[in-house]
Amino acid sequence: MDTTTKARVRISLTARSSTFMSRLARNRWLYLMVLPGLLYFLIFKYWPMYGIFIAFKDYQPFLGFWNSPFVGLKHFERLFSDDNFLVLFRNTLILASYNILFFFPLPILIALMLNELRIEVMKRFVQTLIYIPHFMSWVVVVGIAYIFLTTEGGMVNELLVRIGGEKINFLASNEWFRTIVTSEVIWKETGWGTIIFLAALSGVDPQLYEAARMDGANRARQLWHITLPAIRSTIIILLILRLGSFLDTGFEQIFLMLNAMNREVGDVFDTYVYSVGISQGQYSFSTAVGLFKSIIGLVLVVSSNYFAKKIGEEGIY
Repeated sequence: MDTTTKARVRISLTARSSTFMSRLARNRWLYLMVLPGLLYFLIFKYWPMYGIFIAFKDYQPFLGFWNSPFVGLKHFERLFSDDNFLVLFRNTLILASYNILFFFPLPILIALMLNELRIEVMKRFVQTLIYIPHFMSWVVVVGIAYIFLTTEGGMVNELLVRIGGEKINFLASNEWFRTIVTSEVIWKETGWGTIIFLAALSGVDPQLYEAARMDGANRARQLWHITLPAIRSTIIILLILRLGSFLDTGFEQIFLMLNAMNREVGDVFDTYVYSVGISQGQYSFSTAVGLFKSIIGLVLVVSSNYFAKKIGEEGIY
């Protein structure tokens, strides 16, 4: 590289650096607002990722991270050869599928219904009412479910007896466990999930509805041809992100709902990691199970994003 070329490269780099610094100074308050979120992801999401290497080691705290012996795929082989693996995978898959099929569409439906409300006071009242359960802990939610469903004075069983039926032990039933867990998720999180869809609906141009009304379109046609297409990209993006945590069925809720009678259908990877891995100090095995779940989530995100682009959507990347 001759002297002239080097000088040009140096001038170009200087100009780019100057442009970047000027842009940084001009938008310094915006970057300052982004900083807390960026630090959160760097500290709590990216920095801990180096810990996945203990999935390939026989980690022992007194030896430390680097000095623990390397064992390769031993913990993954143990997971896949475990007699409980297929049961755990089946239970996790069924509960995750229930959440996708029954829970995911409900915030969209509720958001569409709220969007149709023309009385602003009523709309805000309903929004506040359905947001409240999100702020309750799972301990409270499971406690409420216990009060309603217990055979010892539970409201549901008392009602069954009054109408001539028999008491049902919902809390110890294999048949009712998944229904109860999914219903709790729906009650707790549906209202909170409407926020993003309502925000997307607020960006729809009102002139589109006016033009549709002038053309004779009723409310149903406006919903089908204007509202749903306007939030379709949001629905697809959230579905892709949801698939990334497909196997995360929620430890706290299921752990609180588990008992000796429903463990056959309620034990999932999260509770298995706690009972076999964490409580017994088998950190490498626990990490291997978590890495397995993450790989499944990554495959689902990449494949769903690929198919989203195939049908003409933007996807997440």
